[in-house]
Amino acid sequence: MNSEQPIIVGLDIGTTKIAVIAGRKNEYGKLEILGFGKANSNGVKHGQVLNIDETIKAISTALENCFASNPNLDINEVYVGIAGHHIKSLQTRGDIVRQSTDEEITQREIDQLIADQYKTYIPAGDQIIDVIPQEFTVDNFQNISNPIGYAGVKVGANFHIITGDKNAINNINRSVKKSGLYTKDLVLQPLASSAAVMAQEDLEAGVAIVDIGGGTTDLAVFYEGILKHTAVIPFAGENITNDIKTGLGVLKTQAEQMKVQFGSALANEAKSNAFITIPGLRGMPAKEISVKNLANIIQARMMEIMDFVTYHLKQVGLDNKCLNGGVVLTGGGSQLKHLIQLTEYSTGLPARIGFPNEHLAAGHIEELAKPTYSTCIGLILKGYDDYEHNRKQFEKEYKKVEVPQGLKKAEEEMEEEEVIVEEVTQKVRQQRKSLNNFWGKFKDGIIDLFKEEEDKPLK
Repeated sequence: MNSEQPIIVGLDIGTTKIAVIAGRKNEYGKLEILGFGKANSNGVKHGQVLNIDETIKAISTALENCFASNPNLDINEVYVGIAGHHIKSLQTRGDIVRQSTDEEITQREIDQLIADQYKTYIPAGDQIIDVIPQEFTVDNFQNISNPIGYAGVKVGANFHIITGDKNAINNINRSVKKSGLYTKDLVLQPLASSAAVMAQEDLEAGVAIVDIGGGTTDLAVFYEGILKHTAVIPFAGENITNDIKTGLGVLKTQAEQMKVQFGSALANEAKSNAFITIPGLRGMPAKEISVKNLANIIQARMMEIMDFVTYHLKQVGLDNKCLNGGVVLTGGGSQLKHLIQLTEYSTGLPARIGFPNEHLAAGHIEELAKPTYSTCIGLILKGYDDYEHNRKQFEKEYKKVEVPQGLKKAEEEMEEEEVIVEEVTQKVRQQRKSLNNFWGKFKDGIIDLFKEEEDKPLK
């Protein structure tokens, strides 16, 4: 265990669930999960905290569950995800003329350039959440990803500024504070999810991260290693559940269960002769529901979400084949059957599911590698990004905390996996051996054939 690193905690305040995950990087730079707790969320609608008391209860329950998983944890500060309809983004440009032009550009000057952007005019009632530099320029040199070490008179950059409603931000901060915690930083949810499911090559290739949550679908678009666009789409899993509830006349819990168990994003893939039997309410007759009808309802709403994604990609001119990394689907809603096919059909780009195990250390429990926890794991990674770049103050005394047994994969499971891997390796070796024998015999046969040809007397 690498106790030289801080323990960083992510708090994902979602529409359907609230998750708390504590993690620390090991000596290989991978994230070891030290604590994990979740709770059902009641006070949040469409990614916004509306009922502070209910949200505090849910955060407290998630925290208790996290402490139950590891009583040695001491949690004071958290990185919190933010989403909701109120999130907006804009592009700006900033430049500074340097005093000492012969010296190399330092981190302090870059920090100053970023700090200046917080003075950008935004509508009353809004607040800047984050300022993200895109490409830098130094004098006549364009498209510089990191200008530190360059020398020049004028340094500038294009910026992506993310803003949100002041009241919505205050509600999050108040809920966190009243739960006995301090908000270390607010991070836009699609950026956190991106950090969890992507590697550097995805950024370079160009990729659109679509995080389908309970209340909102969050979008982040990267091209040539640069964040080009972010957006929050006001439809997600909760809307699909409500559509099923209204369209098929069932209870919300039944609608959610049907969506998860029998739902498909493509109506053509659903069996037309399959039916789901729903028990009737208080002695009323049972209901027969067509799996095809269920898929039609889900497909209609999913197509609407994907149309929004395509619209946003067109806005930044990246709707064609520019994004070689395609669309990466993550979040709880990404687990719907046939969603990859629907996404590829709708956007014309290749698609895959993004799992947050890209940066997780081996041996963690399966649940943590689900797309549902992408945002929460991404928040920890964002915290480490701050720590590694000395952006915020971190305590220097770190307690030695081990990974609890409950968050580790059972030893037997891991041994079984190793046995399976060994068996597969043996099979591959045998196949290779038999293949080598086959090629050996084939080669000998060819040589013999040529020998026979040579031995024949010329006529």
